[in-house]
Amino acid sequence: MANALHIDTLKFSRRLVAAGMEPAAAEAIAETFGEIDTSELATKSDLRELRAEMREMENRLVIKTGGMIVGALAILMALMRLIPPG
Repeated sequence: MANALHIDTLKFSRRLVAAGMEPAAAEAIAETFGEIDTSELATKSDLRELRAEMREMENRLVIKTGGMIVGALAILMALMRLIPPG
């Protein structure tokens, strides 16, 4: 897969020089940024998919937690019937 991010190193270098940086330093920084492997960066689509998965997981956790609460209440009520008042 090609890099997900394109950096115009010449334009980047020129902007750094225009901002007062030494040309050699600006070129080195721009070249370094151009060599960064961005193939592992998450895309917007990746983030949307992750968000959907997290919502599904949250829904499952809410349902499981609710089930455990109902189960615990049922056990508590059954124990209360077994223990005589007073």
